[in-house]
Amino acid sequence: MKSDKKHMLLYAVTDRAWVGKKSLYEQVEEALKNGVTCVQLREKELSEDDILREAKQISELCKEYKVPFIVNDNVNIAIECKADGIHIGQEDMGLKSVRKLVGEDMIIGVSAHTVEEALKAQEDGADYIGIGAVFATSTKTDVDVLSFETLKSICDAVDIPTVAIGGIKKDNICKLNGSGVDGVAVVSAIFAAEDIASATKELLSEVKKVVG
Repeated sequence: MKSDKKHMLLYAVTDRAWVGKKSLYEQVEEALKNGVTCVQLREKELSEDDILREAKQISELCKEYKVPFIVNDNVNIAIECKADGIHIGQEDMGLKSVRKLVGEDMIIGVSAHTVEEALKAQEDGADYIGIGAVFATSTKTDVDVLSFETLKSICDAVDIPTVAIGGIKKDNICKLNGSGVDGVAVVSAIFAAEDIASATKELLSEVKKVVG
């Protein structure tokens, strides 16, 4: 499965901070049932064995819904669970090195904060660009918020799909209108919601107004 603009529309990034009555698997399934178009497993708390077990389960779940499953930052887990893709940041292993390990068929997404970073990622063979943070966020407190102009400049500069991330909620998606972004990546807007089904549907409705 290669990356497509339609997969960027509503891109869910997991966070176990809000696992409670429901398991992460159940939360992801609820999001998938209600319109999420891509799932990224971002897992820092568990042991490698537990992450692999969880990744295999969620990977299978995503296959049922024909939605790409992306692993954040862990090439070994991505390979072992047969994920559709891997997402890397600017501080992680270089894209060309990752491509050698995962092969030509796996989706590679790269985080970018400047036009230069985005163009370099595209040139090196990235399949999509994650751009952010576009708003202040509680999940990553050490990142700078990008201006709308920077977001638009990155979207204009690259030909591959783009997804905005960082502090995105139902009420501020409209502020991305005109940026040219292909979709939004959300964390707490889905996984911290009391009603994940309703939250996902509302987010999907809002992002469709922006992406068109």
